[in-house]
Amino acid sequence: MQRMDRLRVSIAEARELVLAQSPVLATVMVALADAVWCVLAEAVVAGEDVPPFANSAVDGYAVIAADLAAGSARLPVVGEVAAGAAATRRLGPGEAIRIMTGAPMPDGADAVVMVENTERLEGGQRVQINVAASPGQAIRGAGDDILVGAVVFEAGTVIRPAVAGVLASINARSIAVTPRARIAVMSTGDELVADGSALAPGQIRESNKTMLLALVAEAGAIAVDFGVVRDDETALEETLRRAADDCDAIVTSGGVSMGDYDVVKAVLSRIAAMQWMEVAIKPAKPFAFGRLINSARRPIPVFGLPGNPVSSLVSFELLARPALLQMMGHRESLLRPAVRAVADTRLRRSTDGKIHYQRVNGRFAEDGRYHVTAGGPQGSHQLAATAVASALAELPDGNGVEQGEDVTVYVLAF
Repeated sequence: MQRMDRLRVSIAEARELVLAQSPVLATVMVALADAVWCVLAEAVVAGEDVPPFANSAVDGYAVIAADLAAGSARLPVVGEVAAGAAATRRLGPGEAIRIMTGAPMPDGADAVVMVENTERLEGGQRVQINVAASPGQAIRGAGDDILVGAVVFEAGTVIRPAVAGVLASINARSIAVTPRARIAVMSTGDELVADGSALAPGQIRESNKTMLLALVAEAGAIAVDFGVVRDDETALEETLRRAADDCDAIVTSGGVSMGDYDVVKAVLSRIAAMQWMEVAIKPAKPFAFGRLINSARRPIPVFGLPGNPVSSLVSFELLARPALLQMMGHRESLLRPAVRAVADTRLRRSTDGKIHYQRVNGRFAEDGRYHVTAGGPQGSHQLAATAVASALAELPDGNGVEQGEDVTVYVLAF
């Protein structure tokens, strides 16, 4: 098999190519319980006020503020209202009603005095109030949080847990979202052992697939394990086609380097429209991307990541993860958070025409800035040294960053 032409690109060009061919998934309607971590495909308009009625912000006594103009008063307690109940009578001048947090305000009352500013008298039949009150005090008005007809969330909002709580509060039971993508993950190679059995000469333990499944899940997608596929063209083609029919994208690991022949390259070049790239970064120079037409005639993005584990991780972070987020409707922050950090140790590199992504450990210091130190050995095969790194330091071509200088880092974990 002849060596394939490879496209030499910058990381920005590679990402642009990938994003241009990873379209947003079609909108679906889902129950609120299934919508968490999805992205809103449409704006949400409130169909109800929140809260739906005026209610007390504290435990205390509902009163008429004018009755406390003198700064204190002793009033008869003519009723009690608990949360979930309603007052059975209107509050008259010179009276008080015991009220709990969240309980609806009785008609006639225009203020609430918190219980800490009162004294219970005569077994609760009367109350001594020791402070003045002003109209509206400690009252949550109807619609104080959300007014009916208001746009609560715009399209593109991620449905985080608190967002789901707000949607529940306005009775939004069915939500239009961009769904979580189903992502097929597989590793390839006869040398990989995934079942815990003893290693034969030349074999190694599978690690990339395990790592990539977790990275896909962390990105909010649904990771689907398609296992380790042996170096057999028929088996690999069958697995890829099955993945394309079942999932929204495919992530493979291994078989995208410059070797003259590899099963992954042979099969994907035959059944998919692939672009084989050399990205001007280190690690993760080899990268492949294309689309495989499934049986429903839908083009399924295929991300061919390198086999070295650190290269596979960096390639996923910089190229695959942004595309998966875009497919799931994310409109901003497709990359990890970028921070201008302080290098507490020198970050060395050599001049080679590439951007280097060094694994570093970071922390916020007393000066309020993010500080990083070198994260140990930087070989593309040394996953153990990378596993606990909290950020990727972006080092432009040159000699690196000296101690005390600024450096841009992409934070993997705070």
